[in-house]
Amino acid sequence: MQPRSPTTMKMEYRFATDSDLDLLAEWNHQLIRDEGHRNPMTVPELRERMRGWLGGEYKAVIFGPEADPVAYALYRETATEVYLRQLFVRRDRRREGIGRAAMEVLRSQVWPRRKRLTVEVLTANLRAVAFWRSIGYKDYCLTLEIMPEKDGEQPVAADVLPRAAER
Repeated sequence: MQPRSPTTMKMEYRFATDSDLDLLAEWNHQLIRDEGHRNPMTVPELRERMRGWLGGEYKAVIFGPEADPVAYALYRETATEVYLRQLFVRRDRRREGIGRAAMEVLRSQVWPRRKRLTVEVLTANLRAVAFWRSIGYKDYCLTLEIMPEKDGEQPVAADVLPRAAER
């Protein structure tokens, strides 16, 4: 199927309700796997987490016809920004311009135009990084981490790690 530009693709959307929790939890589970996230939550756990988010400060938008939804976005809005926590396009509908069209709908019809828009991306998810950059997001922050030691593991000695000057 040829990708269609967001300007020629009419994207239906609606705000999610509790009746969408099963779908959102399943898609969230797929998103976690697809992006290589370490989150070990099960679909039922994700459903309860989503229920809490939607009952609190988050809103979800489902894209596509009622009978055949294709994507969702989960976000929260503050006084100064809109934080996009999740954007997911169904696996069988990727590479058709749906993500780009969904973002166009969010930016033109759902979100205020005068707020900072933020999204976090796992650095190893190169396709996602490229997508976000292609629609105008700019690099701002990189989170670095040292994972806790596991029982029985030896700590990594600082003198074993290469120093910046030695690389």
